[in-house]
Amino acid sequence: MTVDRLAEHRRWANLTPNVKRGLIGEKARLEDELGEHLVHYELTLKPTEAQRRGRQAIGQLGAHAEENGGFVFALFNGCMTAAERFPSLSQSDLARLMFIGTYTNYDGRLQHDNGRPIDRRNLETLLNMSRARFLEFFKKLIAEGIVTDGDEHGDIYVNPSIFYRGALADAGFKLDDYRHTRLFRGTVRDLYERYNGRTIKQLALVYAVLPFVNFACNIVSFNPEESDEERIKPMDLDRLAALLNYRDTQSLRKGLEAITLDGKPVFYLPHNIHDKRKRRIVVNPRIVFAGSAEKLAAIKVLFN
Repeated sequence: MTVDRLAEHRRWANLTPNVKRGLIGEKARLEDELGEHLVHYELTLKPTEAQRRGRQAIGQLGAHAEENGGFVFALFNGCMTAAERFPSLSQSDLARLMFIGTYTNYDGRLQHDNGRPIDRRNLETLLNMSRARFLEFFKKLIAEGIVTDGDEHGDIYVNPSIFYRGALADAGFKLDDYRHTRLFRGTVRDLYERYNGRTIKQLALVYAVLPFVNFACNIVSFNPEESDEERIKPMDLDRLAALLNYRDTQSLRKGLEAITLDGKPVFYLPHNIHDKRKRRIVVNPRIVFAGSAEKLAAIKVLFN
């Protein structure tokens, strides 16, 4: 195959099914119109500038996901807090839940990256918990409907409306009631390894904050579903502290600032230019991100 033909083949492989069907239909139309004279014509694939930019953006987002260990989707019930959604879970439990979610496979089963299933005993070891504390925690997961444990092989399955891996169109439930973002597996695991101890409650802040994050620009806001940047209403630290039931705003600030990833902050708290006493909150896109490649590049600058 010549270089030109190879390039043509690759361009065809990258086309969407709809575009392929359109080209096949166009060729059929030309065959009907030109008959034997079609030999003088050849359909070539010349991507538009928008298509080239689109492929470049997909490549950038794919590289970001790969750099951070791939991702699973984390789903949220609107702006319902984690404490409201899972009332029996403690702060430490929420940190463990976020960690567990990164082991969700395409069929919902918990498994290691090498494909080996994770049963109760494996999960206890993975979480680095004592037997008594683990059994108490696992009972909560069952009672809250987060996992099911009825498989004859001892396999554990995650509720897909909490963590899901794969195409959301294939999730099998109505997505209208949920917001979702990419939760990067390698990054969350690294954080858990570092903060799984006396500081695990600090890590829980990551999961607790997520329902209020505008995933297009990773800023904590009152209207996290808003896609128009001009209309996003950032939430300051005082309001977030109230929503998370923190009596002391400074304790929340210290907790957020204490979490770091490879020497970089997990939460960036710039001063509000209109009121220096108030601080806004931006989440490091290495943990969660669901926006465009252009916005990803802009947010990364804040953490470099």
